[in-house]
Amino acid sequence: MNSRLRSVGVLLAGGVGQRVGAATPKQLIEVAGRTIIEHSLAAFERAPEIDEVVVLMTPGYADRVREIVAAGGYRKVSKVVDGGSSRTESTWRALQAIGAQECNVLLHDAVRPLLEPRIITDCVRALETHEAVNVAIPSSDTIFTAVPEDGGEVIGEVLDRSRLRRSQTPQCFRLSVIRRAYELAMADPGFAGGTDDCGVVLRYLPEVPIHLVPGSERNIKVTHPADLHIAELLFELPAPVPRGGDDALAGQVVVVVGEALPVPSKGADVRVLSRADGVRVEDYDSVAKAFGDVGPADHVVVAAGPGHRGELARAGGETVADAVAALHLGALNVARAARPHLRRSLLFQVPPGSGALHASGAAAVAALTRALALEWASDGIRVNCVNTGASPLLVAQTSLDILISDLSGQVIDVRVDGA
Repeated sequence: MNSRLRSVGVLLAGGVGQRVGAATPKQLIEVAGRTIIEHSLAAFERAPEIDEVVVLMTPGYADRVREIVAAGGYRKVSKVVDGGSSRTESTWRALQAIGAQECNVLLHDAVRPLLEPRIITDCVRALETHEAVNVAIPSSDTIFTAVPEDGGEVIGEVLDRSRLRRSQTPQCFRLSVIRRAYELAMADPGFAGGTDDCGVVLRYLPEVPIHLVPGSERNIKVTHPADLHIAELLFELPAPVPRGGDDALAGQVVVVVGEALPVPSKGADVRVLSRADGVRVEDYDSVAKAFGDVGPADHVVVAAGPGHRGELARAGGETVADAVAALHLGALNVARAARPHLRRSLLFQVPPGSGALHASGAAAVAALTRALALEWASDGIRVNCVNTGASPLLVAQTSLDILISDLSGQVIDVRVDGA
């Protein structure tokens, strides 16, 4: 089969959010600093395998999505179309919007905002040799059938869990296959619709096998109010950091501010801005002048001095001010000063410490990391943070890996995530 077909991601966002208890469609609710639909848009926008994105939105809200697309710089989005009154109708409208030219179609629930890049890659690869692909994960629960009985229900049959899978999205097809299945379904007076596109293919084109691709427990669908809180927590979990070579920064300008732990940087142009050079992170003007002297920088690594240890009640006013200036205020000042010169990424290194004073500062830098990652995403600038309470060698390697990765908005604790 032709592996060069274009791949179109379709975001099905036609729901109204009744079960989640919201006044607006749930895909427009904010989670982790972005609307849910933006997270899904970003997943397809970043995927190199995806050539085009089509959005099916709840009628009356398409203009809001167009505003999000324009503001976020989602260049792959070609159409924003009103969804139908059901999942079936929305899918049919999406197929009409895509056109007649053969392609790969990845139909994704827009309210699954934690879609991982690996899943998109696996789906597109699977479509090179299969005409229909579904994402699924094993069932971790025992499933049984229920039989009506006077006064309630009783267990009828316990199903073999080893053969059960929980369906996720995207559900992926060759365009000609999913279109033909829907044409047959629409012509069938007995077709009552449904919530699953694979079910339509299975019913009307049973000769087409549907290949399974492993999904992820993180790829949840936001349906009920509790799912919003679960998704928020899942976004805070760090992504795996890919390992890189020590020459990966060759030819790039790396600016190190403060007493940052060394980063393997063979072939990189490393500039160090320290207090010995008159650069005080608590003083914005001194930081801005230093960056002006340096000029364009590919990466900036920021580290405060030693972290504070001890109880807040025992800390004097000067100690509190110094700790806040070195960690939180310093991070803010460096981010502001570096931004006009920054081309690729900013990495905060948070030193080890203990007690409320240090914990509040570390939390502030973590929140700053996630917020800046969202603010600067449209400009291609990545922002990450690494907590450095581990061996210098491990911290150095992890810092390098983060700098050369595509990660952004991640807070990595090398004592846990890098071990």
